[in-house]
Amino acid sequence: MEREVKPLIRSWKMRTMEQEGRRYRLFENGEVALICGGIGTAAARRATEAVIREVNPQLVISVGFAGALDDSMPVGHVLEPRAVINSADGVRTEIGSGQGILVSSATVADKEQKSRFSKAYGASAVDMEAAAVAQGAQARGVEFGALKAISDGADFSLPAIDRFVGDDGSFHSVKFAYHVALRPWLWASTISLARNSSKASHALCDALVRYLDRQNTDRQILDRQILIGKASLGESSMAELNQNKVNAESGGVHTRTSTESHT
Repeated sequence: MEREVKPLIRSWKMRTMEQEGRRYRLFENGEVALICGGIGTAAARRATEAVIREVNPQLVISVGFAGALDDSMPVGHVLEPRAVINSADGVRTEIGSGQGILVSSATVADKEQKSRFSKAYGASAVDMEAAAVAQGAQARGVEFGALKAISDGADFSLPAIDRFVGDDGSFHSVKFAYHVALRPWLWASTISLARNSSKASHALCDALVRYLDRQNTDRQILDRQILIGKASLGESSMAELNQNKVNAESGGVHTRTSTESHT
């Protein structure tokens, strides 16, 4: 939701895009685009496919809030998991960097479910969208990453917000407010959740800026390594490569494609 990344996108450019009859607000800043897909698996998958078609990214990052599954992760801690597991089917997505495991649940997890997820998957945190984003990115051949800020501790049970989520993944804030107002026993946990969400939002945005800077630096280093590799080729090597190209061109389309791609 936009409230999760509000500190980050205040000065970003915003435009409206439409995919398959659904309208999205797309925020852009240089080479980075951000779309708020909403809550839940289906909404996350639709938004992932929409933004990939719209901007053709090199990397898709699932960003948002998560619940801690152990006491080592306080509110405001930002997790960059090395793997994401879909609790619905057990599909595991390896990211290749980061630490810990993030498990995605189809519903909001209370503290009993958090305990079960921790034992079953050895996971550090639980969210609702990362696995869907991972599968959407993989289906399109796009690199995937995740960054999640802890908004509720392992012993904290969220209010039953599932019933206030629309089919498009939007959250019906007014209906939820009326629901809570009539149930005084929910006041303390709702106030605590609002306070924790604000802390998690600022931590997430700060971490995302550093994450994007690191990704940009890594790609620049890779580009320089490629250029250095080309520059270090001697005349004999260049002559050999040129001869290989000539031979490949005389050998047919399939050979030429393979050789040039390797080069």
